[in-house]
Amino acid sequence: MHFELSEEQSMIRDTAAQFAESELAPLAAKFDKGEEKEAFMTNLSKLAELGFMGLNIKAEYGGTEAGVVAFSLAITELAKACASTAVTTSVTNMVAEVIQAMGTEAQRQKYLPKITSGEYAAGGFCLTEPGAGSDPASMRTTAVKDGDSYILNGSKAYITSGEYAGVFVVWAVTDKTAKRGKGISVFLVENGIPGLVVGPAEEKMGQKASATNAVYFEDCRIPADALMGEENRGLQVALGELAGGRIGIGSLALGIGQAALDYGRDYIKEREQFGQPLSNFQGLQWMLADGYTEMEAARLLLMQAACLKEEGKPFATQASMAKLFATEAANKACYTGLQLLGGNGYNREYPLERMARDVRITSIYEGTSEIQRLVISRDILG
Repeated sequence: MHFELSEEQSMIRDTAAQFAESELAPLAAKFDKGEEKEAFMTNLSKLAELGFMGLNIKAEYGGTEAGVVAFSLAITELAKACASTAVTTSVTNMVAEVIQAMGTEAQRQKYLPKITSGEYAAGGFCLTEPGAGSDPASMRTTAVKDGDSYILNGSKAYITSGEYAGVFVVWAVTDKTAKRGKGISVFLVENGIPGLVVGPAEEKMGQKASATNAVYFEDCRIPADALMGEENRGLQVALGELAGGRIGIGSLALGIGQAALDYGRDYIKEREQFGQPLSNFQGLQWMLADGYTEMEAARLLLMQAACLKEEGKPFATQASMAKLFATEAANKACYTGLQLLGGNGYNREYPLERMARDVRITSIYEGTSEIQRLVISRDILG
C-alpha cells in the first residue's frame, strides 16, 4: 500500500493548481455572472496546450498519458477555483476516452488530436434525454440505417458544452425490436452538420459558465462509419464510461468542498467576536475537524477508484462509492464553509454562496446519489 504520488502526478497536480490560481480564480465570479465568456473559452484552449484535455490519452493521439490518478488530481485543483472549467475539462476527457476505447483507428486519428490540441473547444457526451435520465435504456432517439448512412432523429438533454463541443458521442436506438437496453448503438457526430440543432443554454442554479444545452436531431444524416464499436451494443459502453466519469465528478466535488472549507478556515482565523478570533471557539473548530476529515476520506476513496481503473481492474463499485461520498460530503462542506462566514457567507461578495450553488449538481449528474446507492447495493448483494 503506497500513498505517495509519482513525480509526474505531483507535477500535473501542481500545474493545475497554479493555473487555477493565476487564470481561473481571478475571473470565477465574473464567469458565474455570465461575463468574460471569451476568457473562459481561452482558458479551455490553454488547458489543452498544457495537456489537460487528454490526460489518459495515448501520446500518438496528442494525449498526455498521465493516467487516471493524475486526471483526478487535476480536476480537483481546477474545481477549487472554477467548477465550470473543471466540469468542461472532465467531460471532454471522458469523451476522448470513449473514442480511444471504442473508436476505429481512423476515428481515433481523426478526432482525438482535435480534442487534445484544443482545436475542438470541448467534446459532448449525448446520453441523457428528456424522458431518459437515470434510466438510459428507455431512450427514444433513433438511428435508422439508410444505405451507407444512418439517419438520426430525437433529442438529448442537459448536454455539457453542447454549444461549443466539436464532436458528440451520441447514443441511439438501432433495433426497436431488441430487448430493453440491447438495441442501442453509439455514434460520433460532428457539431454543425445538417440536421443537428443545439438549443439555447439552460438557465442553471450553478456552474453557469459551463454551457448546458439540449441537442436535437432532425433527419440528421451521418455516414455509416460514424458507428463506434458493434451495432446494438452501445449501452454497455455508456455504463462503463459513466463509471469513469464518476471519478471526475467526485474529484470536482472534492475540489469545491475543499476550497469552501479552506476559505471558512481562513475567515474564522481573522474574524473576531467577543474579543477573540472565531477560530478559538470549540464549536467552530469541530465543524472544521469534521469537514476536513470527510474531505480526506473522499480523497482516499477517489484515489482508490482511480488506481483501480488505471491498473485495468474492476472499479465501477468503488467509483460509485467515491462519487456518492465525495459529492454528499462536498455539499455539506460548502454549507459548513458558508455557515462559518455567517451573514457574509450569504453575500455574493464572498465565494461561498457560489460554491454552494456549484456543488449542488454534483450529487445529480453522472448518476444521482440514489443511483450510486443502487449500483453499490447490487454489488454487495451479488
